[in-house]
Amino acid sequence: MNEEERVCRRCLLIESGKDGIMLDIRKRIENLSEEEKSSAGVYDSRLAVCKNCDYLVGGTCMKCGCYPEFRAAFRKQRCPANKWS
Repeated sequence: MNEEERVCRRCLLIESGKDGIMLDIRKRIENLSEEEKSSAGVYDSRLAVCKNCDYLVGGTCMKCGCYPEFRAAFRKQRCPANKWS
């Protein structure tokens, strides 16, 4: 496996080179209503937790298969490993 094929452990999508997926997620987040969205502070703190989680591999949560950037954007979503406060 060469350097370009390595899976980035503990990387969010934005850091793992999956720009196309991240662009799609950003568009979907922009289209959420304010009632559906988590606040910017909550979003950032959730992603900080994900970034230090053993389930995060290559921008995907291996506990549930989600993209944390998308899950964290929803006010009512919960971490599948119960790590978000």
